[in-house]
Amino acid sequence: MDYSTDSFKEKLDNTHSFPTLYVFKFIVKPDQVNEIEKLFPKHEVIQKASSGGKYISTTVKIMAASSEEIIERYKEASKIDGIISL
Repeated sequence: MDYSTDSFKEKLDNTHSFPTLYVFKFIVKPDQVNEIEKLFPKHEVIQKASSGGKYISTTVKIMAASSEEIIERYKEASKIDGIISL
């Protein structure tokens, strides 16, 4: 997903009134959870292991000030090898 596109920003701006509570969901390998935690140091990262234990589903809720903040978080997360953003 290309988070630099204006269409994603436009969609966020049309569906949210900022500041807003925004929920990020990612799927990573167990040894990558700490990388998610580093992206959101002031927020609780809720974790749930897959049935086989190969992956961890993470959920993070933040109070986002703007669509730009959300896009920036996704850009940073995309640097994690193999991450799946939901």
